[in-house]
Amino acid sequence: MSHYMIKTLLENFTPENNITLWLISAFVLAFVIAYRTFPTILYVAKAKHLMDEPDSRSVHSSKTPTLGGIGIFLSLIVVMTIVGAFLNTKVLLLVMGGLTILFFLGLKDDLTVLSARNKFIGQLFAASLLIVFTDTRIIGFSTIMDIDVLPYWISIGFTLFVYILIINAYNLIDGVDGLAGTFALCVSAIFVYLFVSAEDLSLATIAIALCGALVAFLRLNFSNKNKIFMGDTGSMIVGYLLAFFTISFINMAQIDETSDYYRAAPALAFALLFYPLIDTLRIFFIRIVVHKKSPFKADKNHIHHKFIQLGLSHLLTTTIIVSTNFIIVCVAFNLLHFKLNNQIICMLFYGSSLYLFPFVVKKVLF
Repeated sequence: MSHYMIKTLLENFTPENNITLWLISAFVLAFVIAYRTFPTILYVAKAKHLMDEPDSRSVHSSKTPTLGGIGIFLSLIVVMTIVGAFLNTKVLLLVMGGLTILFFLGLKDDLTVLSARNKFIGQLFAASLLIVFTDTRIIGFSTIMDIDVLPYWISIGFTLFVYILIINAYNLIDGVDGLAGTFALCVSAIFVYLFVSAEDLSLATIAIALCGALVAFLRLNFSNKNKIFMGDTGSMIVGYLLAFFTISFINMAQIDETSDYYRAAPALAFALLFYPLIDTLRIFFIRIVVHKKSPFKADKNHIHHKFIQLGLSHLLTTTIIVSTNFIIVCVAFNLLHFKLNNQIICMLFYGSSLYLFPFVVKKVLF
């Protein structure tokens, strides 16, 4: 009798009619899997000495496991596998394929060393999977510079560029405890809202599952006793998902003229990822123009490093940066009625001013 009841329940269950319950279940499942996985990862990392060795750029003085990405990956894959039967299987399978490619590339980089060339090729391949097989791409510039629709191949090339930019910009902000994880958690939560509003439950489910995995990760990332880092494994797969969410959101808005974000999607997407994008732009400018060196040569000129040098703790640095980015997003939501070019100009002005504010205050006071 119970077998028949379960079978009937599964056959008649539709996530669209139970959205809140569905999303809570996906969040809890991802959280529980990651939460139960991390202790094992910590044990293996310590037993096999798979630790991050502090160097001149480190803001830590002790060896720390760097395999947090394994727990995030595992929880995402399990959730997508379980919920796949109810949702858009094609999209979920392609996302899992891309995540798996980047997971193993990141794992190799964390355990040994992976060349920048191989990392770049892997990112291109994983991004191409989603662009080509789901046709999820940036169709045009939404009248930026009077360019509305791009030719197909230029659209694909530009979308690939955006994927690579977001993945690597996200990787660059993973410099202090909690920053990369908390930033991705907040951005993913906003994407959950946007995808539910757009009635795309598959993407909303992936985004809420990422939130669940990140909450479990942050518990240990902020810990003093059992600290674990996301590592390249984590930053690549999380950056990949943030890029996928961003491009999917822009694509959905551009093909739906009734959408509230039809003309404003690029500006809102820029606002969501303002910190990693503006910090990457700033750091490349400093390295190339000021120091006359390779833009890929690591240093401690990131905004989060500057906050640490001001004497702020990791927690306070993370709180200030994520809160500032959230304010930028809130303002962006209130500028939707502006022309797109004006939205972006305003955002560059007020966003940059907000990040410079703490340094101006220090200069005035001290």
